[in-house]
Amino acid sequence: MRTAVLVEPTEFQLEDHERPEPGPDDVLVAIRDVGICGSDVHYYEHGRIGDYVVEDPLVLGHESAGQVVAVGKNVTGLEPGDRVALEPGVPCRRCAHCRRGDYHLCESVEFMATPPHDGAFAEYVAWPADFAYKLPDNVSTIEGALCEPLSVGIHACRRGEVGTGDTVLITGAGPIGLMVAEAARAAGATDVLITDVVEEKLDFAHKRGIDLAVNVAEDDLEAAVDEYTDGVGADVVVEASGAEPSIRSTLDVVRRGGTVVLVGLADEAEVPFDVLDVIDNEIDVHGSFRYKNTYDAAIALLADGVVDVDGIVDFESSLDEIDDAFQRAMNPTVVKGVVSFEE
Repeated sequence: MRTAVLVEPTEFQLEDHERPEPGPDDVLVAIRDVGICGSDVHYYEHGRIGDYVVEDPLVLGHESAGQVVAVGKNVTGLEPGDRVALEPGVPCRRCAHCRRGDYHLCESVEFMATPPHDGAFAEYVAWPADFAYKLPDNVSTIEGALCEPLSVGIHACRRGEVGTGDTVLITGAGPIGLMVAEAARAAGATDVLITDVVEEKLDFAHKRGIDLAVNVAEDDLEAAVDEYTDGVGADVVVEASGAEPSIRSTLDVVRRGGTVVLVGLADEAEVPFDVLDVIDNEIDVHGSFRYKNTYDAAIALLADGVVDVDGIVDFESSLDEIDDAFQRAMNPTVVKGVVSFEE
């Protein structure tokens, strides 16, 4: 099978690998679409993300969907021909985190495209059936692949307990920020605000129904939020950019008694945070790491037409064009690229 392997920073090599055989609890999936995530681009550019270092050739791609072509002997509920979205993290299912239901916090999780585990830029992937979710007829495999970033948005909104009538501010108008916006609307938020420093992304967000888009490179965010909320502040602030100034600004724009959810990964582990401000204003601050039990919800939202993920895709490329696809994905005005395989 044809496989794109990252052999050096900014260098993919197309290789012919042996097609995997599904284990007794696995499905063999012919991959149809794989989204290009920011983490993929970071590995492509730098060969590492924090402590995760690409020391050996690595197959990237963790936002994936395709068609089942074979099933293991123990698999029920899925059969050849079914189209599925693949949840990319497989936990140990035995540790204390897994047993309490927080399987996304499993320290032994095997996550696609995170060294040393290969991802989905390959024609076939064998994957545990428990983490393969059947897609309804009206949900495409591109939408199925983008259940992954949508899941990040759903989990972040659950962490922030976004509810009916809330005003939600999202810092960062990339794919994750836009998916948080979709999830927030689905959870009942009536006002959704977003920030960025790239005007094209803000224009795009505004066209997607964002109520207020603020270019924080040009405008004062606190003043803009104060004006919009009559000085109250946002009920929930979701930080999705990882930019230090945006992280610090969250406490300035959340209302007293409100909630801050940190999703974006900063370049530096330590960012100054006013603890007295947190205490005095009784602000809840939550981290949001990946997701758990979100794929069924994501697929249901897509099937019902409640959220739009397909609309954030700027381009589709073939596996043969993967280097060019990643170069395009590095453009700051691009929101999302997808690598599509021939059926």
